[in-house]
Amino acid sequence: MRIAVVGTSGSGKTTLGRQLSASLNFPFVELDAVNFQPNWRDLHTYDRDEFVRRVDVATRGEHWVTDGNYKATRAIIWGRATHLVWLDYERHIIMRRVIARSLARAWDRRELWPGTGNREQWSTWLRADHPIRWAWSTWSNLRAQYEAAVTEDVYAHLTVLRLRHPREASDAVERLAGSIQ
Repeated sequence: MRIAVVGTSGSGKTTLGRQLSASLNFPFVELDAVNFQPNWRDLHTYDRDEFVRRVDVATRGEHWVTDGNYKATRAIIWGRATHLVWLDYERHIIMRRVIARSLARAWDRRELWPGTGNREQWSTWLRADHPIRWAWSTWSNLRAQYEAAVTEDVYAHLTVLRLRHPREASDAVERLAGSIQ
């Protein structure tokens, strides 16, 4: 079983991905951790080939869970995945979550990915690529992209779990864990 968790920024992809990984005892591939290097240098922008190569290597195994929305790696991840868990929550739910997450990260200043030194900074909150603004501006477009993508023949092999509310997440974990027993 290979599971891709997708959804808008702040939807809870990493949280659910880690829960699935722990429940199934599968490796977890956090795509943001692969992408973001020290000083917020992102491979997706500055060395896309290396980013794709790293994701390719990380998803060659028989079992894994990934989280993330990078178009550059969609064909690899979705092509190899057996299951797609789509966190398709309403915008107000996403915004409440991403704002709370950004506040907590900016307040506690914890490093987001070990060894990178990358931390949420108050000074970045007005930038267009800040997760709060990013979630707001990409929500409807990303939803439309996924609605179209899951109907493509190339992804017909995927079992798609489209979750519409966070309360459905624990049931999805139980369902997926139960399917390998």
